Amino acid sequence: MPESSWPENDSFSELQPISALLAEFAEEDEVDNETEPSPYRTGNRRRRAAIALMLIWGSTYVLHIVAWGYWFALGLTALVGVHAARVLLARSRPLAPAASLDEPLPFISVMVAAKNEERVIARLLDSLGQLDYPRDRHEIWVIDDNSSDRTHELLRELAQTYTHLNIFRRLPQATGGKSGALNEVLPLAKGEIIAVFDADSQIPPDLFQRVVPLFHQPKLGAVQVRKHIANLSSNLWLQGQDAEMALDTLWQQQRIAIGGIGELRGNGQFVRRQALEACGGWNEKTITDDLDLTLRLHLNDWDIDFTIYPLVQEEGVETAIALWHQRNRWAEGGYQRYLDYYQLLLRNRLGVRKSLDLFVFWVLQYALPTATIPDTVLALWRHQPLLYAPLASLSVVLSVVGMSLGLRRIRRSAIAEGCEPDVVPVSPLVMLAKAFYGTFYMFHWLPVVASTTARMAVRPNRLKWVKTVHYGKHSEAEV
Repeated sequence: MPESSWPENDSFSELQPISALLAEFAEEDEVDNETEPSPYRTGNRRRRAAIALMLIWGSTYVLHIVAWGYWFALGLTALVGVHAARVLLARSRPLAPAASLDEPLPFISVMVAAKNEERVIARLLDSLGQLDYPRDRHEIWVIDDNSSDRTHELLRELAQTYTHLNIFRRLPQATGGKSGALNEVLPLAKGEIIAVFDADSQIPPDLFQRVVPLFHQPKLGAVQVRKHIANLSSNLWLQGQDAEMALDTLWQQQRIAIGGIGELRGNGQFVRRQALEACGGWNEKTITDDLDLTLRLHLNDWDIDFTIYPLVQEEGVETAIALWHQRNRWAEGGYQRYLDYYQLLLRNRLGVRKSLDLFVFWVLQYALPTATIPDTVLALWRHQPLLYAPLASLSVVLSVVGMSLGLRRIRRSAIAEGCEPDVVPVSPLVMLAKAFYGTFYMFHWLPVVASTTARMAVRPNRLKWVKTVHYGKHSEAEV
């Protein structure tokens, strides 16, 4: 899941001293002067975040002092466990056959938002130029967001080779980051399906042929393609990210199989134009456009599918500090959508199955990490066991099991498609070891979410437009 936007000069100053945060809290709150109608509310997030934080912390305190507190925690654990079991035991749909080039094919518009991508943009266009999809049924739009390196010059040179390449250069005063860039080009694009890729992507030739048949489902609004870390061999941080992607692969397929929430992951997403326009395009007031669009699509009665094969390769972040900043942005953007659309969620706009699925994963991804601090403090103060220990233990088990099954499924799909899955372990024991390491790696999510939810409760709503720096590192192996 890439960041939604471009860097400011202070893109790595997100972690501020507590004095600065308290000073900001004393400032006048942001004005909620949105042009979009309620209940799509993106202003005044701080107030809602503060209320949510007080509810989670306050309920944790209450549950610690009432006699039935542990029974409530056990009941919540049971609810999550039953839902997780349904997800794991569901039968996922087999891979769809590739579309025949002889049948009528939809027109696809490829969109790539690029800012200072001189190291990788040529390789992306080379892979797009090798697509096994009729040249007259797709187009490529690269949006140069006022790059300060040689990105624009390279694009002009590459346009001589790739005749279906369209270059759009944004003005210096353009706003909205990646979302704004995509929205600006959308009226110019001709596609029935909009494909969005990051500049560091590597695309297999048969990708469009494998995705197009999925759109025969009339209620399908979007498809997310499985992602793979291209620079996997660089270090252990990337091994952890690869295991995380395997976990995401399994949960995506299984949640969709029970009628739950399929999610977009930014890079490698295909969106039906009709559905995108019904949602009002990409939200320029969020830092994770993909997660926001995910919820908007579901709220507008569209489904999202996921395909395990073929895949899109992308660079993973290689340092701890880069990972920390990236995941802070992901956590904040993911949390924003709950704050923005809470009214519709509380009205069960999603329906029972999707609402339950979303609630369970909100508990695991946000509520549990946020409650960890008060739970630990109260347990030490009152000399009691951790209230949420059973739920946390269940979360760890689900991570190990999910990663193991995800790695196995990826390998099997690669073999079924006649590929050599060189980067996926052969031995079940090695897969299990990688799953345990990946779960250990995932513990970084606890401080990330805990700090993010607290920071959003005291800091005014200030969008920080950032991007991941790409270095052009790719492995030879493909799955």
